[in-house]
Amino acid sequence: MPALIEPQLATLVERHPAKGDWSYEIKFDGYRMLARIELGDVRLITRNGHDWTERMPRLRDALAGLSVNSAWIDGEAVVLDASGKPDFNALQNAFDRRSTADIVLYVFDLLWVNGSDIREQPLRSRRALLHELMRSVASPLLRYSDDFAEDPASLIASACKIKLEGIIGKRADAPYRSGRSNDWVKLKCNLRQEFVIGGFSRVKGAKTGVRSLLLGVYEQDGALRYAGHVAPHLTPSRSAAFSKRVQALLQPQPAFYNAPQPELDREFHWLAPDIVAEVSFLEWTPNGEIRHPVFHALREDKPARAVTEEKVVDDPEVRHVGSTRERPGPRGTVIMGDIKISNPQRVMDLDSGRIKLDIVRYYDAIAEWALPYLHARPLALVRAPEGIAGELFFQKHSERARIPGVEELPVSVYPGHKPLLVANTADALVGLAQMSVIEIHSWNGVAPDLEHPDRVIFDLDPDPALPWSAMLEAASLVKVVLDELGLRSFAKTSGGKGFHIVVPLIRRQGWEEVKLFSQAVAQHMTRVVPQRFSAVLGPKNRVGKIFIDYLRNGRSASTVAAFSVRARPGMAVSMPISWEELTDVKSGDQWTMAQAIYRQRTLAADPWEGYWRTRQGITAAMRRAVGMKR
Repeated sequence: MPALIEPQLATLVERHPAKGDWSYEIKFDGYRMLARIELGDVRLITRNGHDWTERMPRLRDALAGLSVNSAWIDGEAVVLDASGKPDFNALQNAFDRRSTADIVLYVFDLLWVNGSDIREQPLRSRRALLHELMRSVASPLLRYSDDFAEDPASLIASACKIKLEGIIGKRADAPYRSGRSNDWVKLKCNLRQEFVIGGFSRVKGAKTGVRSLLLGVYEQDGALRYAGHVAPHLTPSRSAAFSKRVQALLQPQPAFYNAPQPELDREFHWLAPDIVAEVSFLEWTPNGEIRHPVFHALREDKPARAVTEEKVVDDPEVRHVGSTRERPGPRGTVIMGDIKISNPQRVMDLDSGRIKLDIVRYYDAIAEWALPYLHARPLALVRAPEGIAGELFFQKHSERARIPGVEELPVSVYPGHKPLLVANTADALVGLAQMSVIEIHSWNGVAPDLEHPDRVIFDLDPDPALPWSAMLEAASLVKVVLDELGLRSFAKTSGGKGFHIVVPLIRRQGWEEVKLFSQAVAQHMTRVVPQRFSAVLGPKNRVGKIFIDYLRNGRSASTVAAFSVRARPGMAVSMPISWEELTDVKSGDQWTMAQAIYRQRTLAADPWEGYWRTRQGITAAMRRAVGMKR
């Protein structure tokens, strides 16, 4: 029985799904809460993994009375007003006053019962078991969240009429998947989400009081964007608590990269981004701010770093990444193919909430596209046994433990060294993920001929202060130069800050010749466009510039592979793109694991069409064109 289970989250959609087997429930305005019950011991866990059991003793006691030996139950903790509707302010007041006797838990899913993990069962089966379990409940603090037979358009209209937050739609035939999923969708009456408080305004000259909260959301690159302001409506006690809390967060400079300018009648006080507010609003403006905001509450249950703009998806069709190769294993494990996945619920990235099982599922699903670029190619692996916030290990050999599915090359292909590793099957990629491998890097050579590289890679690494437009321009300029040399090139996002430009070669030149040529191309770029490029390693040499890293082209050097996950907050993917779609790319870490799968399954054409048919080598004319003497 797992110690923690990350809850499944819903995707905000503009309209209800037009097809599929869906059920609909009320969207409760409260705190998401999972209950873990084991032999009478009850734990109440927030969506962020915090134990709030001691804060709700009556709810704990009510759950202890359930006729079950062990269970994981998903629900929402609320306080109801006189009309029976959830009242979020009343819920916060209950916690503030440490008077939580009236908190009700609406339960809507059962994930584990009496020693059995039932997350792989369809929702309708899990809810049938939950409904049966709840029949014997006498406590008014535990209530079953009913689903409704009416059509979703009527339901959302009714919910809005009686001033509920909205409704949740769930695929009745889908398993339970931790993390955000399109198997669950939410339709809201108003736009409403969390914002990070990056400061507050005060009437000029005033020593106390808050005129408005300055709100922000994190963008994909980790920058905090100013998103507008809202007047807070806080009780005197909560206002005093807020004022006390912000004293420790005051800082001289704004955390926003696009901070607003102070106005004549007020002054701004900047805060370290730590406090989260929930705000409803009419719409987003074209410049990324909110219109007609209404403050609802400060949130304790959600980390500031996880707050991003909640995008409305206009096509809620299911895009599930799961695999028929996956089945439950003993003692909380999962079996993927023939490989047992231990600790599948281990959180690997606190920012995105991704767990080890997410990475296993991703590499299993992406294998058909990733494997052609990995076949017989020696690997260098980045492992994160305790998640990406812990210590990372770089590994090129089997070490003490053999990796399931991964093969070792004969020593004869690289004499004098330990056997090199290759991943030629989907099981090998799953085996890597089981060993907590996040990043897969690969050589520029393919066995058995490791004496002649079959590609050149230029890694464009920007000064972080440069705008993304400079990155797009740099990639285009490199392509132009390669085109003029007569070399066809292919681009992929790095999954981090920039791009990798890949040039396939016939295996004719040796490592030294290829590396010297790549260095000459990089130096040629710095001579042609010195204000844009640097070919010298080190941060001080790329201030205001983009470093063209040609060092990836030496023997045994490696580059992160196409479709590899990156061991960075958000866990983005290195994604092949076509040159025609370059200007549509918004960042080097644009694609998440789920988005990468969806993209590959729905692409009309391969963005690297023609890669395997490209037959080209480095000629004497090319060497002369970039200033090489031989």
